[in-house]
Amino acid sequence: MRDLVNLAGRVLLAFLFLAGALQKVVDPAPVAQMIGWLGLPGWLVWPVALFDLAAAVGLVLGPGVALWAVVMAGYCIFTSWFHWQLRADPWQVTIVVKNWSIAGGLLVLAAAGPGR
Repeated sequence: MRDLVNLAGRVLLAFLFLAGALQKVVDPAPVAQMIGWLGLPGWLVWPVALFDLAAAVGLVLGPGVALWAVVMAGYCIFTSWFHWQLRADPWQVTIVVKNWSIAGGLLVLAAAGPGR
């Protein structure tokens, strides 16, 4: 049962990053605009979308689930900085809290490992 729950959690976490990749590919303008507000080039949306996709696959398929989980926890904490810069919008603060919570779940996954 523990391994099945672990897999379900990994799939749900991966779905978040897969959805993020698809969102960036289908409509890159909002992310490119946010990146631009912070003085970075908007084309960075493309490598970030690819990274999200790779992370989704890595979290589900492994091997290296623990490594992907640690990397993506760092990614969630890092990307929180972007949303915090836009904190005048309460929704962005909510995203910061969500990202830190997801990072916590990913760290638990890294500690637990992928199961059998």
